[in-house]
Amino acid sequence: QVQLVESGGGLAQFGGSLRLSCAASGRIFNITAMGWYRQAPGEQRVLVANMHSDGRIMYKESVKGRFTIARDNAKNTVFLQMNNLKPEDSAVYYCNAVIKTTVTSPPFSYYGQGTQVTVST
Repeated sequence: QVQLVESGGGLAQFGGSLRLSCAASGRIFNITAMGWYRQAPGEQRVLVANMHSDGRIMYKESVKGRFTIARDNAKNTVFLQMNNLKPEDSAVYYCNAVIKTTVTSPPFSYYGQGTQVTVST
């Protein structure tokens, strides 16, 4: 019913930049929030950044000032600009969207397939 397709991961050097994109498609009534989580090997998946439809933005403390989240609501797309990357940013990054598929359905949290980000020293 709903698909999240990510792009933009890859390899970056310490201090470099990458930009992630994610587009939501399918049966979408409205999107409450879109954002990004990440999961490093052996660790839990954690929130990196998200943006609510009312404009509220949340960032993981360690990425504040380096990462910027943005949305294109008309295209159901979310972006994550990652600057000044560090090796500890290496992880699989997952797009997340909280979506109502109909006017009466409760919001449901969807995830993309994940994209690998690797930062070398």
